Amino acid sequence: MTDVDDQHLIRPFTPLHGHGLRLCAWDAESGAQAQDWLRGALDPEFGRWNTPLTLIHDLDGARAGMRRRAEQAAQGTSVSYRITDESSGTTLGHLGINVIDHVFRTARVGYWVLPEARGHGVATRALRLGAHWALTDLGLHRLELGHALGHDASCTVAERCGFRYEGTLRGAMFEAGRHDAFRDVHLHARLATDPEPSEFGGVRPARAGS
Repeated sequence: MTDVDDQHLIRPFTPLHGHGLRLCAWDAESGAQAQDWLRGALDPEFGRWNTPLTLIHDLDGARAGMRRRAEQAAQGTSVSYRITDESSGTTLGHLGINVIDHVFRTARVGYWVLPEARGHGVATRALRLGAHWALTDLGLHRLELGHALGHDASCTVAERCGFRYEGTLRGAMFEAGRHDAFRDVHLHARLATDPEPSEFGGVRPARAGS
């Protein structure tokens, strides 16, 4: 289609930093990072609110999942950020910008935070960085964030990051640990034309090295 901005189809995903965080690519060949990915996938709190299509049980599964994400990034359909502490480089969690549609300029966001990193605003800070990049550099118009009904913490993160609540989708995601039953989803979204959230404090995400 001639009205698609081609530069956003080939622009590589860039590391981001700000708000005490650095967002960078996962490395499936790193044993430590694969262990972090596995811990995130096996975390009971993650399992309570998420049921991936491919369940991960061991390091081989974690590496395979990381490689699938890297392939999707190379195809321009998804980007998976490893959330790290900007000073120490310690892994704190994951932020994904998924199902990227360069025609309609939409995507869905998701995230998880490791248990020891919770309670410090990691998800909020990471989502602000990722959303700002996706709605500016990546050229998207709309980002959607869906979470299981009752996941109040995710609802709070969405609102703090400027994702407005748009309604409840009936039976739109799997029940915890099952692929044969469904539950309702709260849908939030943010447009490129929406204002930055007031808590952003005027700090703009910067590319690594800038």
